[in-house]
Amino acid sequence: MTAPDVGPVRRRPVQRRSLERFERMLDACARLLDEVGYDELTTSEVARRAGVPIGTLYQFFDGKQALTRALARRNLDLFLDRLHVRFAAAPAVETWADAASAVVAEFVAMKREVPGFASVDFGDARPGKDYLLDERREMENNRMVAERLKVLGVHDLGLPDGPDVDRTLLVAVEAADSVLRLAFRRHPAGDPDLIAEADLLLRGYLAARLL
Repeated sequence: MTAPDVGPVRRRPVQRRSLERFERMLDACARLLDEVGYDELTTSEVARRAGVPIGTLYQFFDGKQALTRALARRNLDLFLDRLHVRFAAAPAVETWADAASAVVAEFVAMKREVPGFASVDFGDARPGKDYLLDERREMENNRMVAERLKVLGVHDLGLPDGPDVDRTLLVAVEAADSVLRLAFRRHPAGDPDLIAEADLLLRGYLAARLL
């Protein structure tokens, strides 16, 4: 096991035992988010569910937001890992527009399948909340997501880079994020018509702006 990229935490897990406890706490946090939501989530209950003393939790996290931020970062890593698997099993991806449908489909699948993802995907999924992956608040969530998607597209899929790619991917992520949040706002499994609109919007925009 290797230490996960969880951003700033009080202590980064290194030894196997610490890594296992760290992951158990994130798993417990994710399950509780599905059961009670972010507002009712408590660090004491996360520690109890994870089978660790509350002091152990605070060795790593300074509170609920730090805990859920680490979960959001793990979610982003999982999203990219699952995209790798999806792309590997699909026909060759030759354009950014080709990649768009896979990105939408994987996000929707994680919303439906991954514990806690409905409440905390890559940040606070509640309407009107500004919960950031970056504790220093130097980079907005969607910019970080767009940058990670660019790395996947350019370096792993061989998609073209260029001066407009950063801005275009940021706009694409912002637009798709808004429509997909709307799709899940009143439908736990996602409104299929709005999901289709997000896919259409993303593919059309990327086809018009990038090769």
